[in-house]
Amino acid sequence: MSPKPRVFSGIQPSGMLHLGNYLGAIQQWVAGQGEKTNFICIVDLHAITVPQDPAALRRQTRELAALLIAAGIDPQQTTLFVQSHVRAHAECCWILNCVTPLGWLERMTQYKMKAQKQESVLAGLLDYPVLQAADILLYDTHEVPVGEDQKQHIELTRDIAQRFNYLYGETFVVPEPVIRETGARIMALNDPTAKMSKSDFTRGHAIRITDEPDEIRWVVKRAVTDPGRDITFSDDPTRAGVNNLLQIYELATGLSRSAIEAHFMGKGYGALKNDVAEAVIEVLRPIRERYYHLIDDPAELDRILVIGAEQARAVAEPKVRLVMERVGFVLAT
Repeated sequence: MSPKPRVFSGIQPSGMLHLGNYLGAIQQWVAGQGEKTNFICIVDLHAITVPQDPAALRRQTRELAALLIAAGIDPQQTTLFVQSHVRAHAECCWILNCVTPLGWLERMTQYKMKAQKQESVLAGLLDYPVLQAADILLYDTHEVPVGEDQKQHIELTRDIAQRFNYLYGETFVVPEPVIRETGARIMALNDPTAKMSKSDFTRGHAIRITDEPDEIRWVVKRAVTDPGRDITFSDDPTRAGVNNLLQIYELATGLSRSAIEAHFMGKGYGALKNDVAEAVIEVLRPIRERYYHLIDDPAELDRILVIGAEQARAVAEPKVRLVMERVGFVLAT
């Protein structure tokens, strides 16, 4: 029997998880737990590429762990851990820095976009994709579920792995990006041309996983649609708002597109928004309830994260020792 493929996913502890995170990524992680060997990393080292309040970062790290478990991530099936708890990530990043050409990093689209918004660009922002490569490569990862906007970073990870393998011999598995066909990019409800973001706190932009039912109804009711009448799936950019609501409904209910279009035939946008809101409320209700139970027991959360870190180290530390050996370091016994 061939071993299960390994899957690595990372998520930053900044902002509160929203519906797009759940439908676009976490649902996929939960569904694959029994079929694949999964590593889910709360990437707090990545979070500090921009200034963070230390107390807030600690709080948000626990909140994110609680939300992931509440959403269905099972620590018995998935290795759930905090990045800074496994020092091999930082150690491997430095070595990979030393084989990564600067030009590869300077052409990263996300770096260029974020750098334009900052008066002083920190070195960590430029180096972010190399740390991301270390995260992935340490676990001999086969698959990396990502949104379309992260595909370039996975291509860079592949380039770094292949360059290291060429220079020092076969060391790293070269991973593949896995992009979900539906729901990979859930868009903002107040602007369907922009991706839903954890860092945008404008009311109406996103539905947070912990939002109460009345807030969800308020946000969906004010969602941008378009001047048309038909409620059908479409690639037409002028119909992005309606298509976004339909995608959310599709992922929240599990219904086929033909069944959804038949359900809304002859109905107006008011009916669409009402049904989307109620579907989302029902999907998020048990997650929200489990979250509040978990967040009230920080000692239990910390216990789970300690176990996850031990499991991650058991894989990552032998790998980084191999990397050190390949580049010629004298290893301490």
